Amino acid sequence: MIQGLHHNAYRCRDSEETRGFYEDFLGLPLAHAFEIQETKTGRVTRVLHSFYEMQDGSFLAFFEVPNSPFDFKDQHDYDLHIALQVDHATLLEMFEKGKAAGRETRGVADHGFIQSIYFRDPNGYVIELTAPTPDAPVILTEGRAKAHSVLDHWQQTKPLDDAK
Repeated sequence: MIQGLHHNAYRCRDSEETRGFYEDFLGLPLAHAFEIQETKTGRVTRVLHSFYEMQDGSFLAFFEVPNSPFDFKDQHDYDLHIALQVDHATLLEMFEKGKAAGRETRGVADHGFIQSIYFRDPNGYVIELTAPTPDAPVILTEGRAKAHSVLDHWQQTKPLDDAK
């Protein structure tokens, strides 16, 4: 049985630049880092794998792979974002901290069951900080009850790509 998230891993341009954002700005401590010099198949490589710990014991992890092509681009929220839960006071504090630091900072967006703010990390990933609203438990309970029917309806009515 799946117990929870251990880590999500992403590529990064520069490990120190990434550390500055995740550790210094967001406050996630660098918990582990190691260099990979050989793959499990015996291929020689040079990669740094770093881990930033969250309060629940899970991690965000990054691979820096110099001289290896990767399409770093500013991601759109719908394509890729990393959402991290905070309390409401922290959400507001981080919003002000982002603005004061001159970082791209968007929000506060009210999604009904959560309120969110958004930053962009040095790698182009959208980082969402989200705080549950007081109505979150009721909204999520109601959502569970109808999630399959909403998905079924979507499958039957979604726009089709004519290019296929």
